[in-house]
Amino acid sequence: MPSDIELEEDDLDWAERCNLWAKRAQKTGSRRAARERPRQPLILSGHGVTLRVENGTLTIRNGFTHYPQKQEVIRFFKGELSIPERIIVLDGSGTVSFDVLSWLAEQRIDLIRIDWRGDVICVASKSGYSANPFRVQWQREMRADENKRIEFSISKITQKIENSITTLEKSVRKNDTWNRAMEIAYATLTKLDARQPKSVVELRALEANAAAAYFRAWKGMPIKWRGISRRPIPDAWKEISQRTSLFHKAGNRNASHPVNSILNYAYSVLQSQLQIDAIAEGYDPTIGVMHEGNSGSAAFVFDLMEPLGRWWIARC
Repeated sequence: MPSDIELEEDDLDWAERCNLWAKRAQKTGSRRAARERPRQPLILSGHGVTLRVENGTLTIRNGFTHYPQKQEVIRFFKGELSIPERIIVLDGSGTVSFDVLSWLAEQRIDLIRIDWRGDVICVASKSGYSANPFRVQWQREMRADENKRIEFSISKITQKIENSITTLEKSVRKNDTWNRAMEIAYATLTKLDARQPKSVVELRALEANAAAAYFRAWKGMPIKWRGISRRPIPDAWKEISQRTSLFHKAGNRNASHPVNSILNYAYSVLQSQLQIDAIAEGYDPTIGVMHEGNSGSAAFVFDLMEPLGRWWIARC
């Protein structure tokens, strides 16, 4: 059994980590007109979240995410401008009364509960829809207009390749495959500048070529392991291998190499984070601009992930 000192240190570590993510989640709100409500949603999480109507006001007690922690209490009066347009309950546990649902409907506030993966569990709003209709309209218009769709897609792929170049410069040792990856990356940027691809399919073919060269540059980098004298590992795990799985002829699902497992996990974390952000901002995660949506997949989230994936994972 762990000692009291170890338990206390563990609590402090949790508190420090939760505060770190809370600060990252806080965004500087954009300036708004004097009579405009804040566009940033109120996000609640943790254990013991409660929403109640007390004396005509909405009283919110945020949940506990770590120990030690003082419970946050928020109060909103009817008609005040500080009321957010939407309240997001991110996983956790707690209670909501029927009076709260009536209060929120009267004040035109959407209440959305999503799980830790970013999937919508339930929605309480007059429209019965979790997304902002104006932002969904923008998504549909961008996808319907081929010129706007190509322009949007090029900007995302350009950022992705630029971030790949930065990651290669800072994290990968220089050799022939590194030089080749850099050459292809810069050549792809030049092509995107010189002539616009005629379709998203053509654009993705260019990106796929640059991506293959990028991952080849990592191949062969040694991996430092500890305790392998007691728990030996396969020789193939002693260095970074190809970005594919032995269990799939193509693709990297069901990873057979630990580095690919780490990458898959990190991409899943990024996807969850961006999906939560997209829903909180009022976008429909299933309506992609560049990516196709199949069976309600998070196509728009994959759009947002394009420029961030490799750069974000390299920072982790």
